[in-house]
Amino acid sequence: MHTLSFFRSAALVLVSSIVAPSAFSATLPPTPAPPTIEARSYILMDATDRAVLAELNADERLPPASTTKIMTSFLVEQELKAGKIKSTDLVTISVNAWRQGGSRMFVQEGTQVAVIDLLKGIIIQSGNDASVAMAEHMAGSEAAFADLMNFKAKELGMTNSNFLNSTGLPDPNHYSTARDLAILSQALVTQSASYYPLNKVRQFTFNNIVQHNRNLLLYRDPTVDGIKTGFTDAAGYCLVASALRNGTRLIAVVMGASSPGKRADAAQALLNYGFRFFETRTIYTAGQELQKLPMWFGEQDIIAVGVNQSVVMTIPRGQEKLITTQVVANKDIRGPIKKGQVLGKITVSFNGTVRNHIPLVALTDVKKAGFFKGVWQHIYLFFLGLFNK
Repeated sequence: MHTLSFFRSAALVLVSSIVAPSAFSATLPPTPAPPTIEARSYILMDATDRAVLAELNADERLPPASTTKIMTSFLVEQELKAGKIKSTDLVTISVNAWRQGGSRMFVQEGTQVAVIDLLKGIIIQSGNDASVAMAEHMAGSEAAFADLMNFKAKELGMTNSNFLNSTGLPDPNHYSTARDLAILSQALVTQSASYYPLNKVRQFTFNNIVQHNRNLLLYRDPTVDGIKTGFTDAAGYCLVASALRNGTRLIAVVMGASSPGKRADAAQALLNYGFRFFETRTIYTAGQELQKLPMWFGEQDIIAVGVNQSVVMTIPRGQEKLITTQVVANKDIRGPIKKGQVLGKITVSFNGTVRNHIPLVALTDVKKAGFFKGVWQHIYLFFLGLFNK
């Protein structure tokens, strides 16, 4: 039977890897400063927990040019994922879509093009015509589609972005930031797994016209698998790049570089810096049992709790001693319990700064206690309450 002291407490707190940062400050290896980047703004972000590894003017509102199409493709992919549209659906190309200038897929007015081909045209060829065609197909007009873009931006936590079109063509009120584009790209990587591989395709042929992906890093670095370039006179040369090496995925956003080569060099330098001086550590694995907790009114008196997804963190190399976790379980756990039911939370910190909150969940089902056991425990709790008064 559970002890009285447990039920007098407000919650069960388990703390692991608690370290006083000052105790290791003298022995921790230093993390070098990030490289000097020739761009107006940049950010280097871990794709797992959005940890920022390097940044410059990351919240400055700037024209995003065709990196806007990351949001356009993301919305298309989410509709495909939800089954609201199909990859084989045919889209009728409007005059408005056909007349788009800038980079194009070269769709023809009045023809019908499959959604999957338009999606490839948006991602690989950076087609303004393909972007407008999909915007009109999904929302009726590009303006209405922009409303969807802004709604999704707010949902993702992109606090400094405003979209007026699906293409990134210049408008003073169409803007984003390096940080917001990194947040968007992190969502793309994690939520569009089925379609994300399109971002590393180097060329696409449509209407007998072969066009090549403008992301130079796809040709230089085999670990890079996306994501999008952009250019206008107002925006300069922009690049959102992502790479996966040894289980660590990083996202580099460069805005306002002076040439295609310099934006590629800048993104490459940021990625190399991140992979060289940071590492991803697995703190808990999916399904790992962290504790057995006492409970009431279940067929059994204890329940195993843990995490239903792996918990990882990207940190400076050699500084794993500064990771701390705190596991807080709910008080007075009562059956029945369903597997995956949240029974508390885990707070993960690095060097005293909270990096993530993860649900503490039941790892098994526990059925409701039988009648006699339930009645007995109700009586026990009644007298326990009188005793505590």
